[in-house]
Amino acid sequence: MKYILPPAEIPKEWYNILADLPKPLPPVIHPVTKKPISPDDLSPIFPYSLIEQEVSTKRWIKIPEEVLEIYSYWRPTPLYRAKRLEEYLDTPARIYYKYEGVSPPGSHKPNTAVAQAYFNKKEGVKRLTTETGAGQWGSALAYAGKMIGIEVRVYMVRVSYEQKPYRKLLMQVWGAEVYPSPSELTESGRKIRAQDPNSPGSLGIAISEAVEDAVKDKDTKYSLGSVLNHVLLHQTIIGLEAKKQMEMIGEYPDVIIACCGGGSNLGGISFPFLYDKFAGRELRVVAVEPSACPTLTKGPYTYDFGDTARLTPLIKMYTLGHDFIPPGIHAGGLRYHGDSPIISLLYHEKIIEARAYPQNPVFEAAVLFARTEGIVPAPETAHAIRAVIDEALEAKKLKEERVILFNCSGHGYFDLSAYDSYFSGKLEDFEYPEEKVKEALRKLPKVE
Repeated sequence: MKYILPPAEIPKEWYNILADLPKPLPPVIHPVTKKPISPDDLSPIFPYSLIEQEVSTKRWIKIPEEVLEIYSYWRPTPLYRAKRLEEYLDTPARIYYKYEGVSPPGSHKPNTAVAQAYFNKKEGVKRLTTETGAGQWGSALAYAGKMIGIEVRVYMVRVSYEQKPYRKLLMQVWGAEVYPSPSELTESGRKIRAQDPNSPGSLGIAISEAVEDAVKDKDTKYSLGSVLNHVLLHQTIIGLEAKKQMEMIGEYPDVIIACCGGGSNLGGISFPFLYDKFAGRELRVVAVEPSACPTLTKGPYTYDFGDTARLTPLIKMYTLGHDFIPPGIHAGGLRYHGDSPIISLLYHEKIIEARAYPQNPVFEAAVLFARTEGIVPAPETAHAIRAVIDEALEAKKLKEERVILFNCSGHGYFDLSAYDSYFSGKLEDFEYPEEKVKEALRKLPKVE
């Protein structure tokens, strides 16, 4: 069962949750002075329009017409009811999913990629640098760069570069330069390679390379696919559309579920509904992460760098430590050491929940979803599906109705090697050990 909004119903504004948080976000700290950063401190990395969005507490922010025009190629995206999955599980729960895999790059990522490319181009930026894990973000920015008319260079985590060659090729089709990270192009990359020539890389390392590249060229800025406030802001178009679609069918979710690496996917689907929760509506929101990179479920809530080379400001967030090198699991988009400051605050205040799963149960859920609903989900999305199935089975056990909404954030058609590993029994279920958390704590920066 599919529910589609007419094109005229596409949201014209993004929802800014900073206007409604129960308490302000802790300040972002300059790594040298240890004082709160100013907009000028961020100007070598981001254009002023995005810096303004990063700190704005205005509840609604207008989406530019040029961005809406490109959005219209795939938005509004469909909402489905997973009837066949419900029937298979024999559950009284009603399961709905917002399908973001219909975008040209096949995920939710172009919602912010197009916006970021637009605001950079408007301020005269000629080139964008970025990192990517699984390749969803890199391909989204490559697409946006071509649509807007701005050059793109991508540092792709080496293990994903090798696991997912078709994502790399997709970026190249849209004209982006793609390099495995750590690379020889930057000082931070060369340093890591000197320490470990076989380093699998990490998002923290790739961020260091992209930021270093950007600050060395006055015509270049850095673009981030998750974590920061303005990125999650742009993704709220997902939840805003979903609210309209749920209203069309007379439903409201009891629980919203999404995978969570840096937070853009979870924030995009849940923030417009959390607006109602802040006003007193009953609602659960569940963040799902891999047990190999359990940022929310095992990390401390403290200040840390956003990258390995310590080039970024200090952000208060849940973190596994900026030098964390995750195992080479296939959910490359969920392998970041930290998390969104907003998501971190919401979790710390117990407004949202979090849980972690190992790879094999996740892929078991992905295959079941594909065999009932027909869509092959990305490994990242499959984490959410695992939690959805568990919620639906709990509803069955308790004999209660439960409306479940999740963000099917992207398809897995470029990730079939991961499914091959699952079918051939090669997937390992990594658990991030407690002693590693304690080790990370000893290396975290000191902030008064």
